Amino acid sequence: MERELERESMQFDVLIVGGGPAGLAAAIRLKQCAQQAGREISVCLIEKAGEIGAHILSGAVIDPRGLSELLPNWQADGAPLTTAVTEDRFLFLSQTGSQQVPDSVLIPSLRNHGNYIGSLGQLVRWLGQQAEALGVEIYAGFAGAEVLYDSNGNVIGVATGDMGVQRDGSHGANYQPGMALLADYTLFAEGCRGHLGKQLEERFNLRAGVDPQTYGLGIKELWEVPADKHQPGLVVHTAGWPLNSDTYGGSFLYHYGDRRVAVGFVLGLGYSNPYLSAYEEFQRYKTHPAIRQHLEGGTRLAYGARALAAGGLQSLPKLVFPGGALIGDDAGFLNAARIKGTHAAIKSGMLAADAAFAAVAAGRKQDELVAYPEAFRASWLHAELHATRNFKPLMSKGLWLGTLAFGIEQKLLGGSAPWTLHNKADHTQLKQAADCTPISYPKPDGVLTFDRLSSVFLSNTHHEEDQPCHLQLKNPAVAIGINYEQYASPEQRYCPAGVYEIVHDTESAGVVSPRLQINAQNCVHCKSCDIKDPTQNINWVAPQGGEGPIYTEM
Repeated sequence: MERELERESMQFDVLIVGGGPAGLAAAIRLKQCAQQAGREISVCLIEKAGEIGAHILSGAVIDPRGLSELLPNWQADGAPLTTAVTEDRFLFLSQTGSQQVPDSVLIPSLRNHGNYIGSLGQLVRWLGQQAEALGVEIYAGFAGAEVLYDSNGNVIGVATGDMGVQRDGSHGANYQPGMALLADYTLFAEGCRGHLGKQLEERFNLRAGVDPQTYGLGIKELWEVPADKHQPGLVVHTAGWPLNSDTYGGSFLYHYGDRRVAVGFVLGLGYSNPYLSAYEEFQRYKTHPAIRQHLEGGTRLAYGARALAAGGLQSLPKLVFPGGALIGDDAGFLNAARIKGTHAAIKSGMLAADAAFAAVAAGRKQDELVAYPEAFRASWLHAELHATRNFKPLMSKGLWLGTLAFGIEQKLLGGSAPWTLHNKADHTQLKQAADCTPISYPKPDGVLTFDRLSSVFLSNTHHEEDQPCHLQLKNPAVAIGINYEQYASPEQRYCPAGVYEIVHDTESAGVVSPRLQINAQNCVHCKSCDIKDPTQNINWVAPQGGEGPIYTEM
């Protein structure tokens, strides 16, 4: 605690790190429990983005089940979900053609009747308003930089990041030390691959006896299309081209709102060819005749990317530890088979909040909230994840075999197969460059397809350049000695924002030497580098508070 004594501190009953759907649902539920019990509870929520919702990105087709449990009157109260799904289409794409799956054989996880299309960022902003109205203290622009522990090793809160630190680590003229935010219980809701969540998993051995988490990289663009092309409520998903049948991935295209079309691509990060680029595959995908017809004549408004945890039930870590819990995508509550996680994030936040409130009301502090995982195992969320738990392991066996096997499991067995298949860590799946064929991608046309830097511009990403780099290399020599020499520097391609670049320097003797240049100012906080790096040499940490993308409708 020596370092913490130098900081100003604030004390709360419950601290929540992260202002996404899980964190806000937990905050709202805590205040609801307090109201029902006729007592007070102090709840603080911090968010690394400059405002609630600015770092939120999702497709998004949203199952309202969790929202309806949290706030039953959400429609009457003005939640920004107004476009109901009217039609589902699932297409298998070849290079020039497409084949639609008949509705009669579409598996339940791909049916979206009763769901809504919208902007998750806008929904999260609305949830933030509901939380503040209930008395939750929300501090945006403050990243949780360090987990704080007591002398017994129990979590007692977090320290926010210092501000005004220069690139060399010195304190600039505007230096301000971070705050120590202390609580009886701390809920971590940082989203996928949270950098504090990752540390907690290691410190408390939370992944013992479970599968490695597996991930997908989701890339999204928002378009405004002509009125005669807009089909509000239409949901289109695809598999197949431009990926080969051995590589897991697929796409989404949703019509909603005022002439809006959300179009995106998800690539499973367990792919093997280091020359593969998720960004370039997404650009190619938009040129397919079945897809370009939805976008031609339209205008691209926004761009972003994020990783998503996709391993399913068998990849969930232990959820609790002394003093806190993991909720939402920080734990991995996403149903990859449904391409949905918002309802799961909300439900997990509610379950953790119930356990935390009961503990605080009983006068407990800094113990394990065992009621949370117990309630999860008895919930509809566990039943849903159990039914689709084999999706990712089966799809790793290839598009056609995986689709057939999962379809049989869902249609004939109703998701109640007596077996559970297992996942492998994504970073272990990359082959060496010498064993793979380079991929030639077409140049962007600037109309339907675009380069990375013009895309990053649309993400409104900003980082102060004179600060310590938030993309840390554990051993800088590995970037060239292994990644470049053996894998052709795949970080140049699995990053969707042009952060990583190989520069060839000419030395005085005329020798040309490769060097990895990290353009951290481009980072959209997707975390793919932290996940996919074959030697796990890249460590993503939170930059100074408030920095990163600024999404408005994503």
